[in-house]
Amino acid sequence: MSVNHLVPKFQTDKLEPIQLNDESDFHQILSTDGLISICGFASLLSERSARSTVPDLINFRVAKLHGFRRVFANTTPIFFERGIAKLETKAISALCVEPCEWETLIVSVFEIRKSEIPAFIKREHEFRFLAVLPETLDGKPFTYPAVLCARSSDEEFFQIKCNGSKEIYFQYYGKYNIDKIWRDDILPCRVYLRHCVLAAKNLGDEAYNNFLDHSFLGDRKTTIREYLATTGAGIMEEEPPESLKTRYGG
Repeated sequence: MSVNHLVPKFQTDKLEPIQLNDESDFHQILSTDGLISICGFASLLSERSARSTVPDLINFRVAKLHGFRRVFANTTPIFFERGIAKLETKAISALCVEPCEWETLIVSVFEIRKSEIPAFIKREHEFRFLAVLPETLDGKPFTYPAVLCARSSDEEFFQIKCNGSKEIYFQYYGKYNIDKIWRDDILPCRVYLRHCVLAAKNLGDEAYNNFLDHSFLGDRKTTIREYLATTGAGIMEEEPPESLKTRYGG
């Protein structure tokens, strides 16, 4: 299906998500005001956190997204840069989303300007970008598609994002001794998980319970509610480092 037909098709049908491969594809789903919608499913559930990276975002709100689940299954350099990754316990994972037809997520949605798209693509470099159609909490489909950062693969990242260059990969990940991005054997970064849970809680009970029950460890079986009640007990009582209290404060 041509990306050029995204908007009219999405307005009338609930279609499968469509991959956005470059900036020109993003332009095809701009609103008539020249804005593009972004779905937040983890740290971007926090408006404060979202504004720390996109200060001029517009119309932050809550929505539903069908057909995806959250999974703690990807490494990210920023946790190593900020000193909150715990390699010895494998508590290094961020959140991604992946297709799962029977799941529904409560997400945030907001708009950014066309001029901010290149920075967004660069910042979320490890993900596969999908055009999806969220709906309001009462079930009304959005007028325009939104961009969702979804699980990719190591091969896709290396070949497409790094142009097959080991030097480029090193600049992203290799210097932190990360030789595999997408993994099912890692645990949530503790500071980050606490932040995401608090962000969801600040959006209300529906978003909070949805996050706990529809976010999973890499085994795709253990929910975050179960994890926090067992081996992850104590995470919600752990304060982030002083320098990150605002950034990871929910």
